[in-house]
Amino acid sequence: MEVVGGCGDHGGGDRRGSSADPQSTFVLGNLAEVVERVLTFLPAKALLRVAGVCRLWRECVRRVLRTHRSVTWISAGLADAGHLEEHCLVRVVAEELEQNVHILPQTVLYMADSETFISLEECRGHKRVTPMGSGNNRPQEIEIGESGFALLFPQIEGIKIQPFHFIKDPKNLTLERHQLTAVGLLDNPELRVVLVFGYNCCKAGASNYLQRVISHFSDMNVILAGGQVDNLASLTSDKHPLDIDATGVVGLSFSGHRIQSATVLLNEDVNDEKTVEAAMQRLKAANIPERNTIGFMFACVGRGFQYYRAKGNVEADAFRKFFPSVPLFGFFGNGEIGCDRIVTGNFILKKCNEVKDDDLFHSYTTIMALIHLGSSK
Repeated sequence: MEVVGGCGDHGGGDRRGSSADPQSTFVLGNLAEVVERVLTFLPAKALLRVAGVCRLWRECVRRVLRTHRSVTWISAGLADAGHLEEHCLVRVVAEELEQNVHILPQTVLYMADSETFISLEECRGHKRVTPMGSGNNRPQEIEIGESGFALLFPQIEGIKIQPFHFIKDPKNLTLERHQLTAVGLLDNPELRVVLVFGYNCCKAGASNYLQRVISHFSDMNVILAGGQVDNLASLTSDKHPLDIDATGVVGLSFSGHRIQSATVLLNEDVNDEKTVEAAMQRLKAANIPERNTIGFMFACVGRGFQYYRAKGNVEADAFRKFFPSVPLFGFFGNGEIGCDRIVTGNFILKKCNEVKDDDLFHSYTTIMALIHLGSSK
């Protein structure tokens, strides 16, 4: 975007050699309402650049960004693949941030298939793939080839999203209470949802460590959902780069009284369209508002199209049938975490069952989750 003229008496503009129309210069330099209207069409990355033009524009940018508070997602699949030098998700994220993302992300959750996102000599275990979707499009279960998504959370009033990461230390397997409290997992009456993932769980002792971490907060009235994945690629890891053989637990905690959430478990008996839809009806019965809500699907790598007698996209299509406007994200992994549980409104927490730790960990299942982030203002 080309800067036109100065910014009135607000300072910061360079008027030398300007050939702009004087009236346009006056409008863009003095009328905040017009400037703000124009800036609403720019993506956040461009807004951050033009905020340096002058004080007026800087204040307008601040107000515009304050109105852009909806969760945004970027997804990439087979149609975006084909460039050997980089994963399709990396390229698509770079393009979308430059052109179409209007929020200022505070937290980003990104997932991709491991065999192409990580170099072949570092890859371990099964391929991880991503059911992706949007509020308008059919979500896709991608079992072969490049795929991935990035879920971008802005700062949301009344809601706190905190990442956590615990690396297994063979010399000290004890987690101190203050470590859990610092990331909102303990001593937090507003904790509602925990997305939790164990990585490199094929390593000796990794699964036990995952269960040990989760046992600290699994008996609380909160939603737990997640699974076991191949590897972690963390841009905020305390250790750079993360050891390829490291194991640990990573995730996000969601706190805030406005949050409502529910999960259902699709066990091994759920093996056709009819039983899948029955499970979605249980999720629907939780009465979670669908506006400003995101869906998650954490499935066993063995529950793809072969599990449903060579029919693909069964679980994602069933989700779309009952929740047509809710975007769906997730992966096929090596183990699932969750159960049937509801955390819903009026500050009342409901737990479907008294769940033992052992009943939270599954194989050949799917966990479906809804997270409502409160009514948009």
